Amino acid sequence: MRPYLLLIFFVFQFLSCQNKEVAKESDTYYTCSMDPQVISDKPGKCPICKMELTAVKKSSVKQTDDIQLSDQQIELGNIQIDTISSDEIGDEVVLTGILNLNGSKASSVSARIMGRIERLYVKNVGDYVSKGMPLIELYSEELNNAKQEYTLALQRRTLFTEQSIINFEDIIQSARNKLRLWGMSDSQIKALETQKQAFPTTTFYSTQSGYVTSVDVTEGSYIMEGGTIIELADLSSLWAEAQVYATQLSRIPRVASATVQIPDAGVEVNGKIEFANPELSPDSRVNIVRVTISNKNNRLRPGMSAYVSLRTTAKNSLNLPTDAVIRESKGATVWLKTGYNTFRSQMVSTGIESNGVVEITRGLKKGDVVVVRGTYLLHSEFIFKRGMDPMTGHNH
Repeated sequence: MRPYLLLIFFVFQFLSCQNKEVAKESDTYYTCSMDPQVISDKPGKCPICKMELTAVKKSSVKQTDDIQLSDQQIELGNIQIDTISSDEIGDEVVLTGILNLNGSKASSVSARIMGRIERLYVKNVGDYVSKGMPLIELYSEELNNAKQEYTLALQRRTLFTEQSIINFEDIIQSARNKLRLWGMSDSQIKALETQKQAFPTTTFYSTQSGYVTSVDVTEGSYIMEGGTIIELADLSSLWAEAQVYATQLSRIPRVASATVQIPDAGVEVNGKIEFANPELSPDSRVNIVRVTISNKNNRLRPGMSAYVSLRTTAKNSLNLPTDAVIRESKGATVWLKTGYNTFRSQMVSTGIESNGVVEITRGLKKGDVVVVRGTYLLHSEFIFKRGMDPMTGHNH
């Protein structure tokens, strides 16, 4: 029986060695630089792109803020680095924005008396309405009573003596003023005097000119006194509203000339800063700068994208290409090279931007090596391998 015992002992020892070897090899896994979702416990080729799998040490991706890439990932991701240096920046800032309606040119036409809308003459947003154009035909019980009182007063005036006519003229004038206050024009009141008959409906006309931005009533609906019929906008001038980061505000003059480029229309217009929002958005950390521009021949339309160029004072500072900086609601970060193919996310503060270059006011020093292209690949790779945002743990 002893030979069997020896055989069992050797088999147990052999399996134990294999298990130790497997446990030792389990510290390494293999993944594809092009398809990182492919993970294998042994070398081979990627089943998707057929490239050789890259060995990765599990211990190398734990308990460190750095991320290491293979040579293949560096080459395929076109990751480029550069040494940050001090250079001159400024004298012009280009901000992205959008054209909006000029709020000071907006107006609305409202009803002066309650009634039912029998006919609506303007129904489409975007139509142009000129001053004096008919808007609605209104049936109003209260207005009809006032018109009948006015015509009745005119008819009874002839029944009084000359001495009493003077006092009765005051009653007629009071009734006429009431009709004016309720929206009837002088020509309509004159026609009422001539015809000596009050029609059940009254036509009301636009008191302003402009493009219709909102129609707030429908035919057959009732409108209350003071209710809005339509809203109008005068497009002879527009607002170019541009976003500016909080760190850039100190470099932008409160009152300065600006050049607004509208690529959709191929137009460049000069304007002037008229407003800078004093309240900073807590979510986006951006502010709004507003430039008023003229709109000759109404070529420009609200909603068009715009670039606002502002003149500023040049200064010497640490600069990076704008593509090197990743901006999020929490702040801005860059990727700093810490070793061979090894990078770390570094939070920075930015200043002015000009011609594709951004000023770094805090977080880096002269001589640091920074990723200037391929930053978003590093950002995505970090999230995939760690399962968290690179900004987690930064002091915001």
